[in-house]
Amino acid sequence: MTQQELHEIAQGTLAPEQVSMTLAEFLENDIDGYEYVKGELVPMSPPTRVHSKISVNVIRHLDRHVRGNQLGEVHVEATFQVSERGLKPDVAFVSTQRLDGDENKGFLIPPDLAIEVVSPPDAQSRVVDKAFAYLGAGTRLVWVLEPCSQTVTVYHSESDIALLTREDTLTGEDVVPGFACPVSQLFQ
Repeated sequence: MTQQELHEIAQGTLAPEQVSMTLAEFLENDIDGYEYVKGELVPMSPPTRVHSKISVNVIRHLDRHVRGNQLGEVHVEATFQVSERGLKPDVAFVSTQRLDGDENKGFLIPPDLAIEVVSPPDAQSRVVDKAFAYLGAGTRLVWVLEPCSQTVTVYHSESDIALLTREDTLTGEDVVPGFACPVSQLFQ
């Protein structure tokens, strides 16, 4: 991919879906608003107000705990290499032991915890596919927050999935030790 093509994508004069690039090029250039899936740039759903509000609630609770206990870093829409994909979870946690690399580029590893907040245009199959992609690449825990039902689906593996309601408490289990938050607080 040429610098001219990257410039045209950034200016909106060249449709990213029409551009062929490698995962390495995507991770190097981190094109805003897109993920890299199976050799193609895939536009991300624009966040709604409710999506943004829920993401902030997650960040507020999770980051306070992570920082207070020096467990690692919480990131917002950072690019992670997830097998042969470049994905941008809404929120992610990376433990201190796994932090490495150039802070000016995307992560060459999957996050320890990936958090996705479902937006109205998101297809359920795409959300589940992303959750399984994270797990397949080594992410230890995935949370998918559904604003309409105010539920959190917790993925440990493709066969170990739990649904939490407003009455439940979401925990970080052994991935974010000691973290706990009532599900209802994430949707306030």
